[in-house]
Amino acid sequence: MSSTLIQITEHTPQLQKLADEFQKSIMLKDLVLTGYKPGLAIVALIIGESLTLRGQNLIDRPACPECGHTLESKGLLPRSITCLVGLISWKRQAFRCSRGCKIGIIIPSDIELGLAPNQRTSDEVKQLACLLAVFIPYNISMKLFEALTCITVSSTAIWQWVRSAGGEAIAKLESELKSLNEKLPDADQIDSTAAQLPLTIGGDGVMVPFRPAPGTPEGKTVWKEVKVGILARPGKRINKKGKEISFIIRRRLVAVLGGIEDFKLRMQLASVKAGILEAPIVVWLSDGGHGYQGVFYKLFSGLAIGILDYYHAAQNLWKGAEALLDGRTQKAKSWFAQARQDLRKEKSKKIIDELKAESLNEELPKEVQKTLKNQVSYLETHSEHICYDHYKEPGLPIGSGIVESACKWLIQQRFKCVGMRWSINGFNNLLHLRLAWLNGTFDELYEKSPPK
Repeated sequence: MSSTLIQITEHTPQLQKLADEFQKSIMLKDLVLTGYKPGLAIVALIIGESLTLRGQNLIDRPACPECGHTLESKGLLPRSITCLVGLISWKRQAFRCSRGCKIGIIIPSDIELGLAPNQRTSDEVKQLACLLAVFIPYNISMKLFEALTCITVSSTAIWQWVRSAGGEAIAKLESELKSLNEKLPDADQIDSTAAQLPLTIGGDGVMVPFRPAPGTPEGKTVWKEVKVGILARPGKRINKKGKEISFIIRRRLVAVLGGIEDFKLRMQLASVKAGILEAPIVVWLSDGGHGYQGVFYKLFSGLAIGILDYYHAAQNLWKGAEALLDGRTQKAKSWFAQARQDLRKEKSKKIIDELKAESLNEELPKEVQKTLKNQVSYLETHSEHICYDHYKEPGLPIGSGIVESACKWLIQQRFKCVGMRWSINGFNNLLHLRLAWLNGTFDELYEKSPPK
């Protein structure tokens, strides 16, 4: 009989007590919860026994990495680690160099298991805790983690694990960006159906609250812009009511707390990986802001159809109606309704001519003339990007809702909860973990290559 079975047998009174509790349980939920913790304890004993056997059964003693001499055994050393089934304890062979090489203690079985010398928590615990922190605050992550696993971890520990994994994600991205000028990355493998759909690209910004000084929560909140980009393959399907609706088949997100050049570089990398060079149609959607429109002209104007968000264009028409006709009047509302309809039907020249004529009316106040001239300038600048009727024929999007919604569920839902203020490093680490999850690369951060 193995020592594990002996340990289990020795707990017969406890098992009998457990059986009695099962008899008293009525609901399935009660049965499961009664046996859950003891079941995990038995699994932990079996794993510990297995690791002890593995650690003892070493056939060849390793060689010293410095002098090459065969290492001498220091016997079996105990080790414990917390994992998802609880605390696992076992013993394994340890070695050192008899010639005095300063290599410390060598434990081959720990290396095979992918364990660091002082690691006390297994990687799957860290991975699950970090995944919770991607979506909910650290204190809530701590409580939910304990409720799900019956394992207690501190919010500080989760924060440290996020810092470590987020730092790895940042380092990986910086390495890819550094090599971008030397060689373009390979495009991601995507489904053949998605590959035939238009690639829609867009960018926008969202403000996030930060602490004014590192290491202290004191002082007035500082708001900084986080630039967000999305690369999506929108498709269509028929819903239960027989109506055709749009939905996103595949999306990849980019975000950076930095300048427009930082954003531009990340969008270049992401667009190549998203298959921009092979996409049948590429669309750039934006609100016409100078910075993001500059990204379009610099990176995508030769590959993409530039579309000005219809709703931002209409919003600027309303500014003209407010200035010229007083937004509270029915006349202003009627003019705006007609102008918006004309804009959608590619009659922008008619609108521009009308606003231009009014802007030259000397009887109007100077402020009104200035507002109208701004609207004319806005529409003329984007005249090539407001052919909405033309865009709708092949089913291209005319609204930047996918960009704005990305800002909401990537940034606002996690980083702008009540009372939150972030440090630069804390924000960046969590942001890159959140990006990794949404982009499908989260698990890669916890994959370790087996030892050679």
